[in-house]
Amino acid sequence: MLRREVRLRREYLYRKSLEGAAKADYERRLAIRNALAAGKPIPTELRGAEAGLRGADAYADAGHDAPRSHVDDEYADAGAVAPKVVVTTSRDPSSRLAQFAKEVRLLIPNAQRLNRGSLVVGDLMAACRSNGVTDVVVLHEHRGEPDALIVCHLPYGPTAYFTLSGVVLRHDVHDASVGTMSLAYPHLVLDGFGTPLGRRVSNVLKHLFPVPKADAARVITFVNRADGVSMRHHTFNGGAAGKGREEDVVLKEVGPRMEMSLYQLRLGTLEQKEADDEWVLRPYMNTAKKRRALG
Repeated sequence: MLRREVRLRREYLYRKSLEGAAKADYERRLAIRNALAAGKPIPTELRGAEAGLRGADAYADAGHDAPRSHVDDEYADAGAVAPKVVVTTSRDPSSRLAQFAKEVRLLIPNAQRLNRGSLVVGDLMAACRSNGVTDVVVLHEHRGEPDALIVCHLPYGPTAYFTLSGVVLRHDVHDASVGTMSLAYPHLVLDGFGTPLGRRVSNVLKHLFPVPKADAARVITFVNRADGVSMRHHTFNGGAAGKGREEDVVLKEVGPRMEMSLYQLRLGTLEQKEADDEWVLRPYMNTAKKRRALG
């Protein structure tokens, strides 16, 4: 099994290494095609390559043959099958972190909670791969307070690292008693993820959840404001599936709630220390008030 994983990883990295050349070639062909369609002269920097492309007629369908990206490999089966998620913690979790892990397990449909025990990261990832797990969520704490969340997509990645703040467990929600949590597949609301990195992070988050039914009365919201993602979990009644008016819809927060802040996005899985960083939060970025990474 290890040889198979190494081979698949090597093939994935090889396909990823070809992306730069394929993308540049695609952009050249697309520029030539657009110029010819508009009756304009070929751009000067492309006139040398235009003869070879014309002979092969390689630009004729350039608008429809965009090169395949590593993102397509990572989420090739997304939506076709329901995700299988494992939720675990750092070693020797406190009672509060263990309770938070239980609530995250209920938050994500089809998720299973795994006691970490003495498992090292490499063994954990190998066990998840062999059992068809699509995502691993790892929770960390500092002095009994949950402070970090890692989402690792299998088998190739990516791995997103978030810091957590303002974590409120279900039974700490102030407005009412929460009762039991609905297990219906939730609707998702993702707002404020406008940049390419923001759309990448929204993909990481939304592919944790299966496709809901139209009449599901449960919604999970991820709202990005100033690169801080607020997660809220509500149930609602009235107005579902086209029944009733919008003003009749009553939201009830059932928790948990948290504030998430991305600080690293890697192109590999959790145990692959050699994986490239797609994005890392740097200290100088904290002073760039007008620059937003996620949207």
